[in-house]
Amino acid sequence: MTTLQAAAQNQLRQFVEQIENLEEQKASIGADLRDKMAEAKSVGFDVKVLRQIVRLRKKTRDQRQQEESILAVYMHALGMTPMEEHIAQLAAREMADA
Repeated sequence: MTTLQAAAQNQLRQFVEQIENLEEQKASIGADLRDKMAEAKSVGFDVKVLRQIVRLRKKTRDQRQQEESILAVYMHALGMTPMEEHIAQLAAREMADA
């Protein structure tokens, strides 16, 4: 079996220690995120929707529009009503009832 030279051993040890440190930080951040979501939920916010908003904010406007267009096509193909149409239908019904 070949052994590593002292310099390579030190470098390997540093990488492993840094990775371990980052893993600890990652776990801590994960716990902080869970706490923040629980706090948001405790005051009445929908955590699933919050997560979706965070994902959407990472995307550009063009990316979001493209995804929404594809979603509308897929929903139409499946006979589902996109949310905008649903809201418009509800508004039309309310106006008709008034």
